[in-house]
Amino acid sequence: MKFVYALSAMLTLLIGSVASAQAPDPVQRNNSRAVWFENWVGLENANMRVASPDGDIKDVFAATGTPVYELTGAASDGVYRYELRAQTDELVKNRNYSANSLEGQDEEFVPKAFYRSGVFVVRGGVILRPEEMEKEEEREE
Repeated sequence: MKFVYALSAMLTLLIGSVASAQAPDPVQRNNSRAVWFENWVGLENANMRVASPDGDIKDVFAATGTPVYELTGAASDGVYRYELRAQTDELVKNRNYSANSLEGQDEEFVPKAFYRSGVFVVRGGVILRPEEMEKEEEREE
């Protein structure tokens, strides 16, 4: 009977570690004036840096939850590019860690970094849906 309990405990730990080891996979969403991400599981301290077609760069930070980029005023038409950086809930070995640090503030393990880049298109002052972007690309070809 002890063997069954031990085996059950090991399987529970194994399944839990496999489930938590899945990498975050946020999905880009938008409406006519904002871009955000769904499936925001296991991420925090996110920064979304957006570069507009006219060269303006805006940072949007969210300690918890998804960062939301919103168009303001008269938005320039064209392709907007973004970089999304966040921390996962997974810890990894800190490459800069030194047990002999005089300050004693170095952490041996730090949150694993998450990075993604992408684009969205503004036409007529509104953000196009992905289907509309595909139609635009087909017209240009």
